[in-house]
Amino acid sequence: MNTPSYNLPEGITSKSILIRDLNVHYLESGHLSHPLLLLLHGFPELSYSWRKLLLPLAALGYHVVAPDQRGYGRTVSQSDPSHRIQFDDDLSPFRILNLAHDIVALVFALGHTSTVAVVGHDFGSMVASTLALVRPDMFPKVVLMSSPYRGPPPLPFDIVNNPPDSQKHDPLLALDRALMSFNPPRKHYTRYFSTPEANDDMSNPPQGIHNFLRAYFHIKSADWADNAPRPLTGLPELASLPPYYVMPAEKTMPEAVAPFAPSTTEIGEATWLPDDELEIYSSEFGRTGFQGGLNWYRSAADPRLIGEFSIFHGRKVEVPAMFLAGKKDWGTYQFPGATTRMREACPRMEDEDFVLLDGAGHWAQQERPEEVMVHLERFLSRSD
Repeated sequence: MNTPSYNLPEGITSKSILIRDLNVHYLESGHLSHPLLLLLHGFPELSYSWRKLLLPLAALGYHVVAPDQRGYGRTVSQSDPSHRIQFDDDLSPFRILNLAHDIVALVFALGHTSTVAVVGHDFGSMVASTLALVRPDMFPKVVLMSSPYRGPPPLPFDIVNNPPDSQKHDPLLALDRALMSFNPPRKHYTRYFSTPEANDDMSNPPQGIHNFLRAYFHIKSADWADNAPRPLTGLPELASLPPYYVMPAEKTMPEAVAPFAPSTTEIGEATWLPDDELEIYSSEFGRTGFQGGLNWYRSAADPRLIGEFSIFHGRKVEVPAMFLAGKKDWGTYQFPGATTRMREACPRMEDEDFVLLDGAGHWAQQERPEEVMVHLERFLSRSD
């Protein structure tokens, strides 16, 4: 399948650069001599997800770069550029510290030694927070969009006096067992994303990949009237999460979102993602599959791969931080207590920098780019 044209406006260029084991594709705007600002996408997204912010941010005087991250889009292996990522491929390159390493290497490859800030959306928020945690000298400000930062995984504490259980504890497995006891039984989407079947389910859905992504983007946006996020206090309340987070136990993701696909009228009213722009996503993921992105979830759920990150347990993000999401984005509250943990882990996050936008769901930078720009400009220009 041929790679689609992004039809980018003048002032945004598509480039590639060799770093580490990758040939990294990225979108760029602004003068190379200006301070670097990095934009990191989530799932199932691409550098293209930042298309509405690149020019406005460059107009503020930044060199703005949005890469396709490891496993996504036009970023490919240097040694085997045509390889389509498979479930059985080595998972270790997708661990969080290696994903952060990619971005540090990208900064230097672009001719910079630091940035003005890093902005991450969805799973890109986890990479952005990791960068601010481990390299605050390079990333002096961080913006976390849609996914609250919950800190590095814990290390065992006081096991001399409180010996741990002999059997290893898998929190995600425990969560799934609890969800399976619901009526009707449910499963967590991160567990589903870690299965061998998920990539084929989403790459070859009954409704076609374009219609699947249309439903998926719709149901997580402010356009879906049933999105009414609120803080959750415990496990029983997870039953109120929408089916793209807590899925029916017997369904695939395409099956879970299919009943909520938008009507022809609703598609026409979704001016934030017209069909020709959605076609970029469906064509790219149709060409590459979803396994690269799914491997991020698998590695985050693998104790062997996330364990090395626990070396930073107890360390806080000491740079100024902002959280920015849509008011109709369940991502803010899908994990009970996550926002409280984020405020503890980001002590320099001011009250004014916890922002929930009216009229936006999970895809805030696409649904409400003007409002996102207002807050980014305020935060980035502020001297702390």
